[in-house]
Amino acid sequence: MSDLPSTPPWRRQAACKGLDPTIFYPSDDDDECLDAKAVCAQCPVVDLCLEHALGVREKEGIWGGCTERERRRIIRQRRRSA
Repeated sequence: MSDLPSTPPWRRQAACKGLDPTIFYPSDDDDECLDAKAVCAQCPVVDLCLEHALGVREKEGIWGGCTERERRRIIRQRRRSA
């Protein structure tokens, strides 16, 4: 992740900063996402990352420790409880 002027400040603290971004875009949601999820599990800003992904409806990749399928499930659950 680069520190562009439009980059949210929380990204400077992200555990994924400086890592190869390809691990966060696996071709298989189930098996290949484990490395990315392990990084997210150690991240101090994982909740902010997830909320960002949910807010902008990220369609690809692992964000906040969740796959795109998991993020869709969270959005559906939130709609039901609202």
